[in-house]
Amino acid sequence: MTGKPADTIDAFHRGAFHVVQPKGRGHRSGMDAMLLAALVSDDRAVRVADLGSGAGAAGLAVASRLADVEVVLFERSSEMADYARRSILLPGNTHIAGRVSVVEADVTLTAKARNDAGLLDESFHHVIMNPPFNDAGDRRTPDALKAEAHAMTDGLFESWIRTAGAIMIPGGQLSLIARPQSIAEIIDACGRRFGGLEITSIHPRDGENAVRILVTAIKGSRARLSLRAALIMHEEGSHKFSPLVDDFNNGRAAYARL
Repeated sequence: MTGKPADTIDAFHRGAFHVVQPKGRGHRSGMDAMLLAALVSDDRAVRVADLGSGAGAAGLAVASRLADVEVVLFERSSEMADYARRSILLPGNTHIAGRVSVVEADVTLTAKARNDAGLLDESFHHVIMNPPFNDAGDRRTPDALKAEAHAMTDGLFESWIRTAGAIMIPGGQLSLIARPQSIAEIIDACGRRFGGLEITSIHPRDGENAVRILVTAIKGSRARLSLRAALIMHEEGSHKFSPLVDDFNNGRAAYARL
């Protein structure tokens, strides 16, 4: 008989909130989730949907930084949805628990099935997402939970961004983080649904190639695409984060649109 897999309770925003995560398996949230959360810059009482939330790190980070937001974590995996529920119930998260909820749902659902699952049409001001990023050519992981979280399928961005467009109010903001090689698929999926795309490349150090891109877009906008100044993660010759990135990582600042 095997025991229950071990978990960890991880602090984010310098201890402002915590997340329960599987230890040594599954997708474990870190810098990507915090950068994604930093893309939501809104002082109003708004609703935020975190699609494919996992244990909820990005959505919880938004709730931690913005006192008036309500966040719904949408997660297909029942195991990861349970981690998100456990995270909300942590004693250290009582200050945000009343504004965060979890819905088990497949974000690729369409039409009536999508609404029936709780992904209601035009009900959110912001939608954030960190979609699976491994393609078929990547090395397969024996970790089934991680494989589910990381496995990219054909048309993934189209289906996720379609859902984002459906559940978002006109003028609402889409925010996502992805690998640079997904840029063409993301732009194509935004299509006529979203405009005013702002894309920022993230580089480990000056002179090194980008490892991630941050993308924001506005539902129904006809504004043109903008390529923003690159974000450099680490100071020259060190592993120390640049002051701006450190502020994003620890919830001290938002990466507002231009």
